[in-house]
Amino acid sequence: MRLVNIERITMNIRNIIFDFGGVLMDWNPRYFFRDYFNDDDKMEYFLTHIAQSEWNEEQDRGRSLMEGTNIQVQKFPDWERELRAYYDNWHVMLKSDIPQNVEVLRKLSKTNYHLYGLTNWSEETFPYALENYDFFQLFDGKIVVSGTEKLIKPDPKIWHLLLERYDIHAHESVFIDDNPKNIEMAESLGFHTIQVYPTTDLEKELIGLGLKF
Repeated sequence: MRLVNIERITMNIRNIIFDFGGVLMDWNPRYFFRDYFNDDDKMEYFLTHIAQSEWNEEQDRGRSLMEGTNIQVQKFPDWERELRAYYDNWHVMLKSDIPQNVEVLRKLSKTNYHLYGLTNWSEETFPYALENYDFFQLFDGKIVVSGTEKLIKPDPKIWHLLLERYDIHAHESVFIDDNPKNIEMAESLGFHTIQVYPTTDLEKELIGLGLKF
């Protein structure tokens, strides 16, 4: 019975959709602010209460870096220097790719599966990644960036946009992300999903869905 199910899934899956941060790219503001503060407690306070992930997500939703920074400086004037350092040093926070997952992407690019990107990322900072990491070219431009679309995961509208733009179907697609809220939403929309953890063997997970490399 198990073999029949795998065969059915294999026949249906045509598309592999990648999130980027936490899946293909290792981004973390601590890569810059740990040395900046040289005080982990102060760094964690800043990232939890001043430059919160919710604030950064608004830039990923499409708000400009300048506007977002100025709004936060008005709220927390005593932290102006640190807030302005955030996006001035964003490239330091983008430490590297995640080699084992990029290798899986490269293998997939040599198969008949179609590759897509669906990322929460500022329209202003994403070009840096495109220019400095060649594996993005494997998507052949088929990338939906939240900051460009003014939509952000887990809003279901951004998945619908991807499906309509590229004329693909959720039930024929695997969505890969590290965020459980995004995984939950994708599953509710009919996608096959893989949630990525630091220990995930992505190739093994895809083979478990019946994909062939």
